[in-house]
Amino acid sequence: MAVPSARPRARRRPLVAALFSALALAATAVPAGAAPTADFVPVPPHNPYAGPDGTATMHGDTGSSDTTPLAGPGAGNLSSKRVALASACPTVLVGSDGHPVVLCTPIFGQVPTVHLLNPADGSSLTTLQLTKGSLLGGVYAYLDDQDRLVVVDGSRSLLRVAHRKDASGKWHLSVDRSLSLASAVPADDAVTGLSPDWQGRVWFATGNGVVGLADDRTGQVSTLRLPAGERVANSISTAPEGTAVTSTHATYLLTAAADGTPRIAWRQAYDRGRARKPGLLSWGSGSTPTFLGPKTGTDYVAIVDNADTTVRLKVYRTDGGAEICSIPVLQASGGPGSENSPIGAGNSVFVAGTYGYPYPALPDGAGPSVPSSADFAGGLTRVDIRPDGTGCATVWDNTLRSAAVPKLSTATNTLHTVVRDPLIPGTKGTGILDPYRYVQIDPATGRVTRSRQVGVGSLYDTLQMAGTVAPDGAYLQGTVTGVLRITAG
Repeated sequence: MAVPSARPRARRRPLVAALFSALALAATAVPAGAAPTADFVPVPPHNPYAGPDGTATMHGDTGSSDTTPLAGPGAGNLSSKRVALASACPTVLVGSDGHPVVLCTPIFGQVPTVHLLNPADGSSLTTLQLTKGSLLGGVYAYLDDQDRLVVVDGSRSLLRVAHRKDASGKWHLSVDRSLSLASAVPADDAVTGLSPDWQGRVWFATGNGVVGLADDRTGQVSTLRLPAGERVANSISTAPEGTAVTSTHATYLLTAAADGTPRIAWRQAYDRGRARKPGLLSWGSGSTPTFLGPKTGTDYVAIVDNADTTVRLKVYRTDGGAEICSIPVLQASGGPGSENSPIGAGNSVFVAGTYGYPYPALPDGAGPSVPSSADFAGGLTRVDIRPDGTGCATVWDNTLRSAAVPKLSTATNTLHTVVRDPLIPGTKGTGILDPYRYVQIDPATGRVTRSRQVGVGSLYDTLQMAGTVAPDGAYLQGTVTGVLRITAG
């Protein structure tokens, strides 16, 4: 996931003010998805302190599998609606009551704002502004088991934001609980990822390499610091076995001692390459680590490294950290880089390439890329882990240019994403008038089975943000200016 607009003090290019509305939308009426099989199960178990699987976190669940048990748009003509919020909206979550809760960064003012959306049409029912600051923690907010948004704001406070309707029928957002993390997070640092454990505590990681465990019921906060020079530029993932954190140098599994102090169970370094690449936001892996596996759904942890010429999918055993495989991915596209978390389900992993994606801004400290720029290569690769856990094999590898974090529906065995097509077919560059297209993909073959153009121009840029399938089948996709609502029928 990439949301550079959520970083403070970054330079920005202005968005396109208008679209060419006369351009027609095109749809291909091809049946969506094959009948479900056992190929893509199990997924990580439900975390009792998180909201519904598939919609509680940006990556679906606390294991960051990027799967959903919901089907998505079904039969009938596809249509799309742009919900204009004048904000970049990377976090689109849905609680057990069906109401989308969206965290956005307004284009003007950049004060982080929570929106409660109407599930029927996507309109904003009410808003709540949070304290301005570094919004990396907010980017990776999640919903707890009471449908409250759990987020760290600019004051370094861990908040639980609830939504309720008053006697007159008007909706309100309010902070139910707050815990300061200022004693654990220095003033020049910020939380980049957070996720609940199986005891109801909240794990968090900061940009400068502090990993902590907070209990906002008791007020206890305990931390450890990763080795000097290691930063955390992506979110973290939790499973019954522990918490996975990928820094700019290595992947860790952390557990908690009896007194709640974090400790390192294992560490696996990876090839971080010689520099940041175009299409990545940090010098290192762009992956939020993904739990997956054929027995418990959390047998393995997967990331993509940042090796110079060919990136590799790295899969480790959750128990002990032994490497299962290190296999090249995204070779068909020729684009060696991914800022996105892999999809993991059963023995299958899907990796989407972001090499060369044009971000309007970069986070502080990102450093120069090598090369300084590149065409957006895209690419999507499926890798399967051998049933006996002795290695991996590539199933397919294509050049699809996903402009968002794909999601896998285990209800229909369908991959969902938005692709960025070149304005001139057959070319590889990107521009402010590029068309964007929602697609459904057969995970068995990697082929697009259904598509619908959702818009043309920068207002529709999905900026490698994650989509979410709502309970009513709508596909909700954050953009730089709001949320796309894609439906069928």
